[in-house]
Formats: sequence, C-alpha cells, structure tokens
Amino acid sequence: MIQKKHFGLIVVLILMVFCDHAPEGVVADASALIPATGISGMVSSAHPLATQAGLDILKAGGNAFDAAVAVASTLNVVEPAMSGIGGYGTILVFVAKEKRVRFLDSSGKIPSACDSDLFRAPTPNYLDNRRGAKAVSTPGNVNAWESMSKNYGKLSWPKLFEPAIRAAEEGFELGEKGARTIGRAFDSFPEYAQEFYGKNGIPLREGEKLIQQDLAKSLKRIAEEGAGAVYGGPIGSVIDEEMNKSGGFLSSEDLEADKAEWWAPIHIEYRGFQVYTASPPSTAFPSLIRLGLMSRYDNQSLGFNTEEYLHRFAEVSKHAFWCRLAYAGDPEISSPPLDRLLTEAYWDKEVAKIDLERAKPFSPPGVPIKQGDNTTHFVVADRWGNIVSATQTLGNAFGSRIMPEGTGVWLNNSLYYCTFEPKGNPMDAHAGHRKLSGDCPTIIFKEGKPWVALGTPGGHTIGQTIPQIVMNLIDFKMNIQEALAASRISFVEPDVLSVESGVPESVLNALSLRGHNIRVSGGLGNAHALAILYDAKGRPKSFKGAADPRGQGKARGY
Repeated sequence: MIQKKHFGLIVVLILMVFCDHAPEGVVADASALIPATGISGMVSSAHPLATQAGLDILKAGGNAFDAAVAVASTLNVVEPAMSGIGGYGTILVFVAKEKRVRFLDSSGKIPSACDSDLFRAPTPNYLDNRRGAKAVSTPGNVNAWESMSKNYGKLSWPKLFEPAIRAAEEGFELGEKGARTIGRAFDSFPEYAQEFYGKNGIPLREGEKLIQQDLAKSLKRIAEEGAGAVYGGPIGSVIDEEMNKSGGFLSSEDLEADKAEWWAPIHIEYRGFQVYTASPPSTAFPSLIRLGLMSRYDNQSLGFNTEEYLHRFAEVSKHAFWCRLAYAGDPEISSPPLDRLLTEAYWDKEVAKIDLERAKPFSPPGVPIKQGDNTTHFVVADRWGNIVSATQTLGNAFGSRIMPEGTGVWLNNSLYYCTFEPKGNPMDAHAGHRKLSGDCPTIIFKEGKPWVALGTPGGHTIGQTIPQIVMNLIDFKMNIQEALAASRISFVEPDVLSVESGVPESVLNALSLRGHNIRVSGGLGNAHALAILYDAKGRPKSFKGAADPRGQGKARGY
C-alpha cells in the first residue's frame, strides 16, 4: 500500500464559499485559490519585495518592460541564491504596439576557451569542475534587461534600479526559506561573502537582516553606466580577474562579445488557443509536444488527475523527454526538427504507440539530463497590454559559489547543466556555442489576444509543469490561481513518476498497478501567472494574478 505523505504542503481544503468548482487534489487552502486582481497592471514574482518593486514602477508610469527590470534586479537582492547579474535566463514578451510575441535569450554563449574534457573522466576532480570556476558561463541577464529597456521601456534606466539598490543598502529580513538556503550553502562561501551573509562565522537566521552594500554598489554602477559596466566595464574586469585566479574559462573577451538575442517564438494551437513559448536555443519545445500529444485525448472526459488522465500524461511526458534528449541543439548548428515534432500527423503517430493500460519503461537516446530547482520566474503586464514572462537562474543555489570580491555578485555554474556523455552530444559544453536552456516561459492567446502568461522554475520538471497548468486552464476550466495550486506529476529519469501528495491515494495505487514507479514528492515547481481580460474594444480592462502556494511569492495588481 502506498502511503500518502505530506512534505510541508498545506492541507487540502475545498470550501464552497470561496470556490464552487475547485477540483480534488488542490494543494492549497481555499483562500489561496482566489486570484489577485487589478485594473491597471499585474505583477507576480517569488518575493513580495520584488513584486512591490514592479508595481511601484508601473504606478510611476512605467510599462511592463520597465517593471520587469525592476523585478529582476530586486530578485537579485532578495533571492540571491536564484538569479541576478551573474546569471542567465529566458524571456518571452508580448509587445502590444507591435502585436507580436518575441523571445529574448539571455542564456549567453559558452566561453570560447572552454574544454569540455575537463568535465569528464579521466580528468582528476572532473566532478568538482562542474560546480566551481570552470562551470561559469557567460552571464547574459544584464544585457537582456538593457535590451528590453532600450527597445521598449518608457522610464529612465537608473530609475528602474532604485528598488533593488534600496533593498541591498537597507537590507531586508530573511524569511525561513532564504535563511535555510544560506545556512545550507554557507560553509562553501568565500570568506568575503561570509562576512555579510553571516555574523561571527554563523549564517544569518530567519528574521535577521541581509545587507549587501557591495551588491548595491554594483547595481549603482549598472544604473549609471548601463550594461557596459558588466560587459567590458569595471564589474567585468573584476570578474575576469577572479576567473584568472580561480581557473575559470570565462574571460573579459567573452563578456564583451555577449549580446542579448531576440528570436521569433514557437507556438501550437491547443483546442482553439494559441500557446507560445521560447524557440531554440531554448529547449522549451517538448512542452508543446506534450500539449500536442494530449490534444489527441478528451481530457475533460477523462477527468482531472484521474488514473486514466495521469497515466496518459506520464507516457506522453516520457516521449517528449526523449525528444529533448534526442533533438535539442543550437539552431545555427543542429536545429530540432520542429516542422515535424509540432504537427498533428506526428502527434497522431506517437499517440498510437502509447499503451493505455501499462507504463512502458523509458528508453533514452543515450543522453542523461540533470534537474535543478534553484531558479526563479516572474510575470508582469501593464495597462497597455504589454507582457513579460521571464525565467532567470544562477544554476545551482548561489551558482558556482564564486563571488568576485567587492562586487556582491554571485557567478553562475551554468555549465553544470550541460550533458557531458557521450562527448560531443548536442548538449555538451561546446566552446563558443549558445547555452541551451530548459526554461519555458509561456503566453496563451485566446480569441487572438494574449490571455495568460506563466512560467515556473524546476529544472527538468519545467516542461512538464507548464502543460499541466495549461490543461488545467483550458480543459478543466480552473481559474488562474486554482490552475497553479492543483497537484502535479513529473517523470524523472530513469524510471520514476514523481507525484505530489495532493493526488488521491487511490489514484497512486492504480498508477502503481499499471507499472509506474511512484515516488510521492513535495512541491514540483513554483509557478507564477497572470491573465488579462479585455473590454469590447479589445483594450485591457482588468487583470488576474497568481503565485504558486508551493513558494513564498506574491501576486499583486493595481
């Protein structure tokens, strides 16, 4: 008998007074099923101070692109383990005046001096090389922030950093999660970082203030000098010095060569809705493959999180996972065959192979993949209808654990998430090539207009969480907060089905009998989302926002 365990998730409550159709298996109390509302804009992020920073910019007359820079830079301060100046990410935007969706890639390129053999046996300490200085790749976030601001922003660049600088200078009280994250990593911090992440050699505790004066100085430099402060300027020089000292591949030449790249997104139609996400070099395309395959079933009749529904999604998810391993690649070198993978003919062919009664063992194409949860996502929309859906990260918590002295900036360990066996596979650390990101920011169109923007952290679970939220919204008619709160599953290589504890025990037992290797899990992901409603003239009239109850974030509108 499988025991249902509770890993800190809130007890399920279905209270009709708040919601008259919340499905069984929603991992939140009823008060958490009510979306945030606004009439002039919406922000949802993983920390209340970052959400407030975005709102303040919107209230000051800024648009979603301005607010996104404020949110991202403030998250650098209040979620220092997750993202920031030394990190990278994937951004999907809707530009109202252009009436188009665009993908802004901030994942950067792998350093030109990178030698991937140093991440493989028989190199001594090859596993350590995957986590430290050699794993640092070109951070692209600040260039992306500046590109959004220059192309589409309304307010002055320095103003966008005021909330982040203030939070860094004045400090903020650590929550339980932030203090726990610092405590776990503290012993691996350089002495310089331990001085302000702790007191007398002891990591800061919940309720104590984290003050980051050097990070405030770095943010001020960026506010005054632009992204060039990092890419060829004084911050970049200190990063280059640190990399030389610690044996990293990243150089000032890599930083100066970095550019924020705009790409056309990819999309499919799902039951009359258009679902957009990032195109290669992102590896978000398996999310659309999952939706396409699931579109061949009548999910509403199968029922939310029933045995039949979850069995199908698990099998579909395995195939999409296989596709990522087999086809991911830099579009200028080895582009995935999306003209085949995102077609109804392909979906029909692959769905016909699924055994509706038994789980099939996963047979990978020979390339293993890693999971990472230390990422953040936020969404912003403004009264003009502009949208930003952004996923940003450092890789592991605090990235490489390298902070160039005097900067307050953690450097990523992006190359840890490359796939080193077999040598030369598409996701190996190819010197000078684009870094392939598994982030999956998503925008759904309804009746020709942007309706919902969403995204989540969660490593390899990202591309599985997003389709489940989309189906919750479209197939099961949940509101945006319900859709985020509802229990999820995720296939985990090589042969595990991770299932949140909100899924009924009877369903877990039935899935086990079908051959699924069930592992009851804590929270999968930490999604953020918003929805836009329009008036008769097609103008935004109100907004709904949602923050995942699995995290400690906040959605707020005005």
